Amino acid sequence: MVIFWIGLFLSGLWAMTYFRQSLFRTSVLLAAILVLWSLAACPPGVLLVPVWGLFLLITISLNVRGLRLAGISAPVLKAFRAVMPEVSKTEREALEAGSVWWESEFFKGCPDWRRLTALPKPRLRDDEQAFLDGPVEKLCSMLDDWQITEEEHDLPEAVWKYIREQGFFGMIIPKEYGGLAFSALGHSSVVMKVASRSITAAVTVMVPNSLGPAELLLHYGTEEQRNHYLPRLAKGDEIPCFALTGPEAGSDAASIPDYGVVCYGKFKRKKVLGIRLNWEKRYITLGPVATLLGLAFKLYDPDKLLGGDEDVGITLALIPTTTPGVEIGRRHFPLNMVFQNGPNSGRDVFIPMDYVIGGQERVGQGWRMLMESLAAGRSISLPALSAGAGKLATRASVAYARIRQQFKLPIAYFEGVEEVLVRIIGQAYIMDSARTLTTIAVDQGEKPAVASAIVKYQLTERMREVVRDAMDVHGGSGICLGPNNVLGRIYQSVPISITVEGANILTRTLIVFGQGAIRCHPYVFKEMQASQDDSGAGALQAFDEALFGHVGLVASNVARSLWLGLTGAAFLKLPDGLSQGYCGRYYRNLTRMSVGFALLADFSLAALGGSLKRRERLSGRLADVIGNLYLATAALKRFADDGQPEADRPLVAWACEDSLYRIQEAMYGLFDNLPNRPLAWIARILIFPLGRCYAPPSDTLGHSLVKPFLEPSEARDRLTAGIFVPDGAQDALGRIEEALGLVIEAGPLEKRLREARADGRISPTADYEAQISCAQEAGVLNADEAALLVRAHKAIRSVTDVDDFPQDFWKGER
Repeated sequence: MVIFWIGLFLSGLWAMTYFRQSLFRTSVLLAAILVLWSLAACPPGVLLVPVWGLFLLITISLNVRGLRLAGISAPVLKAFRAVMPEVSKTEREALEAGSVWWESEFFKGCPDWRRLTALPKPRLRDDEQAFLDGPVEKLCSMLDDWQITEEEHDLPEAVWKYIREQGFFGMIIPKEYGGLAFSALGHSSVVMKVASRSITAAVTVMVPNSLGPAELLLHYGTEEQRNHYLPRLAKGDEIPCFALTGPEAGSDAASIPDYGVVCYGKFKRKKVLGIRLNWEKRYITLGPVATLLGLAFKLYDPDKLLGGDEDVGITLALIPTTTPGVEIGRRHFPLNMVFQNGPNSGRDVFIPMDYVIGGQERVGQGWRMLMESLAAGRSISLPALSAGAGKLATRASVAYARIRQQFKLPIAYFEGVEEVLVRIIGQAYIMDSARTLTTIAVDQGEKPAVASAIVKYQLTERMREVVRDAMDVHGGSGICLGPNNVLGRIYQSVPISITVEGANILTRTLIVFGQGAIRCHPYVFKEMQASQDDSGAGALQAFDEALFGHVGLVASNVARSLWLGLTGAAFLKLPDGLSQGYCGRYYRNLTRMSVGFALLADFSLAALGGSLKRRERLSGRLADVIGNLYLATAALKRFADDGQPEADRPLVAWACEDSLYRIQEAMYGLFDNLPNRPLAWIARILIFPLGRCYAPPSDTLGHSLVKPFLEPSEARDRLTAGIFVPDGAQDALGRIEEALGLVIEAGPLEKRLREARADGRISPTADYEAQISCAQEAGVLNADEAALLVRAHKAIRSVTDVDDFPQDFWKGER
């Protein structure tokens, strides 16, 4: 009977923590169990009194707030302050910048799936679709990437003129200033389509609409600055660039050595208060052709002319590139990509205070302005470029594998090649799902700091994987550059995307989890704020609420993790409509992994505290977990938004199973390397009590995924929608499209021709066209069928042939 009562008590405690009931309700239930035990079991006083005494001591100490504050929270707060590292102003501004969104659900360990399913379906506005079908389509048709990258080393002047005239530089600028006022989805769709045609053109279009003068003016500029510059930027009369990175400050942008000193100087023959600047920047896109330079620098006021501190802080200014002392125009050459990019510098450049973005009132606020603006831009530009590359690789590579034959079979039918095609298609689905999900956040007014870091890192890394796999499929036709190469320049550009807007190593190991653990966690940021608050009783009360909320969350996740691990989440209740659907098992298992992630995050924070940010291998694995949680939920949202088409079931299944497997392996990497070994063992037992339970997507699933993409189909068109697909055979992708249709159509005739060769009616030693003539004479083919086979054969050769050049092609002018 003793075991029964202990079991009942522990079961009650487990149930209340599992369902996240309040401390008071949990105490009442446990008290009721003890009362029942006292009456039913009639324990001796020697047992009854200690049990009740201990129970009352604990519950009263926890439930009477005054006692709890004095006896528990105050000592913990004191200890917390002693070990809490000092947070600098720039660190605090970075942490507070932007907003948290759907990704915060994973730190709770109980994702609210209704929040995800309630998000609107991404839809382009009529004017956005018209722009894509009109000006964007025409722009893509004007682009010859071989001409751009190999011959002119720049966009042709006609392309520059068209981009300006059609408002490509003003997609984020409101219509009252002459801009297009596109949504995040519209903006993303334009970049994606152009990127599928030319990386150089895509970067040229996306940079003015990302972090730069227009974005900063919209949120922080004075009315006078907005009225002057925004119409000019929208029309392309001004070409903007933004200079942040320098020789001594790359990823650690807050340490920029570039500086300005507040002083009086001459401007337009008048003595005005201004700033004398000195700077050296590099890697600045559009810099060589820019007319308007956005500049980040540290501002000092040694003479206290502004009336504040001498060290004012990072400040942003807009400087016409014709200003005396500005040196700009030289170019870098990033991996054969010829978008305008280069260094610039300034020596003793004097600017009036009016050049500061936002005017004098905004001096010293530059870092916050940058951090808040970076999230929106990072959510759109590089994810769109990555998704465009993934879609192009899917459409071109699967078709190429169906067209190209070896050993008398399309190479797509070889399992080794099919395995690669599976990865290309599956990753393309994941990338586009994450792209569209994140644009929803921006269109809802969010500045998702952590989600933007996730998609920047995950999508550019997956673009690297997809393009590498696609190159393997194309083989020699992929590595031989020339007008007929559909992948080579994208392959060359991949490291650029990996590097810019926060190098991926840093993004993964420092930003995704480092910032996410503070901003997205329900209680960590509150605990930090309370520990830095010197208001006394108010700070203690705030810390108390956060601390016990945090303890309750951990207790709940311990209970939930073990139960879900033992049952495989089979009994987990989901919102109506999700439990019985095709994806119900994925929602359940992602909930289970979210609980495990939340628990593992808290265990890691408890074991390492502030030093976790220096244990980058560990924080990187935690970033992998939350990143894959985000991508899998994006795939589920995409599948639901598309109406759950039967043909896309293998896609969403592959996306979820691949993500779950990656999550599991990242967690096991943490179990193996967490320095506190007992805590690591406990975490493994709680999260995976029965051991590893997820495997990579099966070969059978992969085969069913590839099959619809081997010929023109709705699934193929749906996944690759939004990229530029040229008409006719004057372009590499157009030739692939034409050849695929002809190969499918001529397939039965090719089989008939092979049978005729096998039974001796046609000589196998004759060339292909002679064999067709013989087949026609033998009655195997009629005239139309013979003509179709000839067309198909020529189309195949046009796809599989590679470019060649004269011996002296690269010598001198040509």
